[in-house]
Amino acid sequence: MKDYKHSVRLDWDKCKGCTNCIKGCPTHAIRVRDGKARIDADHCIDCGECVRVCPYHAKIAVTSGLESMDSFKYKIAVPAPALFGQFRNLTSTDIVLDALINMGFDHVWSVARAADIVSEATRDILCKGDYKRPLISAACPAVVRLIRVRFPSLLQNLSPVDSPMEIAATLARKEFCEEHKVDPSEVGVFFITPCAAKMTSVMMPLGKGKSAVDGTISIVDIFAQINTQIGQKDIKRHGLKMQALPSGVKWAAAGGEGEALGEGLHLSVDGIHNIIRLLEEVENEKFSDLEFIEALSCTGGCLGGPLTFEDSYVAKMRLEKVICELDQDKELPQDVVEYAHSKAVLLPNEIEPLSVSQLDEDIEKAIEKMEKINELYERLPGLDCGSCGSPNCMTLAEDIVKGNAVEMDCIFLLKDKVQSLAQEMVEFVSFDHVFEQKDKKE
Repeated sequence: MKDYKHSVRLDWDKCKGCTNCIKGCPTHAIRVRDGKARIDADHCIDCGECVRVCPYHAKIAVTSGLESMDSFKYKIAVPAPALFGQFRNLTSTDIVLDALINMGFDHVWSVARAADIVSEATRDILCKGDYKRPLISAACPAVVRLIRVRFPSLLQNLSPVDSPMEIAATLARKEFCEEHKVDPSEVGVFFITPCAAKMTSVMMPLGKGKSAVDGTISIVDIFAQINTQIGQKDIKRHGLKMQALPSGVKWAAAGGEGEALGEGLHLSVDGIHNIIRLLEEVENEKFSDLEFIEALSCTGGCLGGPLTFEDSYVAKMRLEKVICELDQDKELPQDVVEYAHSKAVLLPNEIEPLSVSQLDEDIEKAIEKMEKINELYERLPGLDCGSCGSPNCMTLAEDIVKGNAVEMDCIFLLKDKVQSLAQEMVEFVSFDHVFEQKDKKE
C-alpha cells in the first residue's frame, strides 16, 4: 500500500498531551498541539519508543491481527525467534510449533531457519570484501528507516541481504505449495512479530515491490493461547521439529546476529538512541575499520520488542535454556549454503533516501526560511524542555516557520511577555495616577 507509512497509532481519547512521547522520539516525529499528540507519518520509523514511555497507553502498535487469517484457505505461521523466550515452563521449542498448528495454522516455518541463511549470506559478503565498511545489518526495519530518514549517506553501508522474515515467508510458501500441490494464492503467510515495524515492512517494503508476508500477528495476541497449551499434559502433538541451528534462535537477543557470523571485527548495538550515537560516528568515518554492525532498535534486541509479553532479561534467560535442547553440532546443508550464496537472498532494488526536511521547493525561499529558523532559535531559551509541544527549541523554530506553531507556545517567551505586559500596566496605572492627583489639585 503506497499510502501506508507507519504502524504506531494514537488513541485520541487516551492521550493527555503530557509530552513524554516527544522527548523520546528519535526522529522528532511527534508534536503535542491543542492538548493532543500528533504523529508525523513521514518521520515515524515505528521504533516503538513512544509506546514504551506513554503512561496512558495512548500509543498503539497496530498489526494485522488473528482475524486476517480468515482471508486464506491455508495459513502458514513464521514465528520470530523471540517467541521462544516468552514462556515460563517451556522445555522444548517443538511444543510451540505444535501449539501454533493447534491454533489453526496449517504449517509452521521458523524465522530462525532463515536467520541462519542470512548469516551465511552475510559471511559470504564479508569474505569477498566487496562492500562499504562497515556493513550494517538490514534485519531491523526500524533501523533501516532511521538510516533512510536521518542518515541517508549510510544507505550504501546497508547489507543487501533480505530480512530473515522475508526469506522465511518465501521459502515457507514454496515448500508448502510443492508438498501439498496447492496454488500459492490460496496460502497466507503470517509473521508472529515482536514489534510494529515489521507490520510497516510488510505493508510498505523497502528494496522490493511486494512483501512475501501477508500479515503480522503480535506475540502478545497469541501468547495466552500458546501458554495455555504448553501447560497441558495432553497437548496435541504433530511431530514438528525445530529445523534451525542454535545460532539462528540466538538472533532474538542483541548480539545474536554478530555471534552467528563468527570471528571478525563486529559490533553489536541495541537501543535506538545508542544506535543514533553510533551512526553519527560512522557517518564521520570513525569506524571504517569495523567489518559489520548489528543494530537493533529495541533494547535487548527483539526480545525487548514492544509487542512481546515477557521482560527482555527474563526472556533471554528462558531462551538460553531452550537453546540448550537443540542440536549444537548441526550444520547448514550444502544446498542451503548454495542458496545463501545466490542472488535469491538479495534485495532486488536499492533503498532510496527519504527527504522529509525540505522547507520550500524554491531554493531561495528555503534559504530565507532557514535564516528565519536560526533567528528564532537564538531568541528561544535553548532548554529543550518540550513544554511547547515540540521536541526541542530548534524543532519549535522550524514549526513556527512552517506555520505549525507560534512563538508564544514557548512558556518562557510567554512568561517574559506576560511580565512585560504587567510592567507596562503598572507603569500605565502609575502614570494615570499622577494625572489624577494633578487634576485634583487644580
